[in-house]
Amino acid sequence: MVDIRGSLYPYLPYAAAVVLLAVICLVCSGCYTLTQGFTLLGYLGRAIPLEKLETLETPEDRAEEAETRRFVGRVRDIRRFAMEELGLKESANYTKYVELDRNYLAAVVSAAEADSFTRHEWWFPVVGRMPYKGFFKAEDAGKEREKLQKKGLDVWVRGVDAFSTLGWFKDPLYSYMRDYPDYRLADLLINELFHATVYLKNQSQFNEELAEFVGTEGARLYIERTYGGESPEYRALDDSEADNRAYIAYLRGLIAELEELYRSGVSREEKLAQKAEIIAGSQERFERDYDTLFKSGSYRGFSELPVNNAYLDLYRLYYEGNSFYRDLYEKSGGDLPRYIAAAKTLNSREKDPREALARALTPRS
Repeated sequence: MVDIRGSLYPYLPYAAAVVLLAVICLVCSGCYTLTQGFTLLGYLGRAIPLEKLETLETPEDRAEEAETRRFVGRVRDIRRFAMEELGLKESANYTKYVELDRNYLAAVVSAAEADSFTRHEWWFPVVGRMPYKGFFKAEDAGKEREKLQKKGLDVWVRGVDAFSTLGWFKDPLYSYMRDYPDYRLADLLINELFHATVYLKNQSQFNEELAEFVGTEGARLYIERTYGGESPEYRALDDSEADNRAYIAYLRGLIAELEELYRSGVSREEKLAQKAEIIAGSQERFERDYDTLFKSGSYRGFSELPVNNAYLDLYRLYYEGNSFYRDLYEKSGGDLPRYIAAAKTLNSREKDPREALARALTPRS
């Protein structure tokens, strides 16, 4: 059994993976795809429409019944905002609900070389190369981790709370989402609805970075529109984003230090020894300076994590280019619907999707 508790929110993006197990299951018949596909289909088979969830009566707990109706209302409002105001693809995603007995959907495995940030990838039909592999059973993810570790790779296993099947199925809501604050629920749903709107094959870095930006910015606009820029809800979002930016900035410093080491001419053994010292020193500084860096206690666990290249590379995957997307957004007028519309014009043949997005946002003279 692999313990993935340490890899859950807040240490990784809210909707961290486009696992695409259902898509894979449709086109090949290997043991992995059949096992994961049947599990997903089982979840989908017991999903109930939100209308039914909303009308379920719980006379013994009126407070729970009211909270259920509020959750349904929040989801509907976020979906309307995402599709009608932001221009994301109309779909029946997040109109059904699945009860689970855990607080994550799947365990996802990522890997990288131990002495560099060379990313390990898996190839799947239809979607191409992907930098992670998902499992609905944590013990299966543990077996994959052991197999990769035997090859000398750094491996990280994390829980993800959502993924997009890119329109092949109606992606459902899961019971643990009921407890999410509004900004986190909006971020998650907008992020995944964007994946179902824009997806470029073999461009996982671009797909994830852009979805992260759109999810974050979309959630901010939603909270501002719904509650106002001076509301407690908006302040909670602002504080959460500030802590997230501070955490990413700290990790970038650590990544840069390791990249310099990996480019050096020292032996692999020396690189691994210095790597361990650099990570340990970074974790000590993190703990010492925590109160000056963060507003909440959400990130204290970093100093206890078994940090390795696979963990750090996830932040290179999801956030390496976030300043590019933010800068482009502001230069193009800060209009998220227009930004999304430009992204929808891209296709998988783009050699440089960032450059293509910038061109699509540049007014023609």
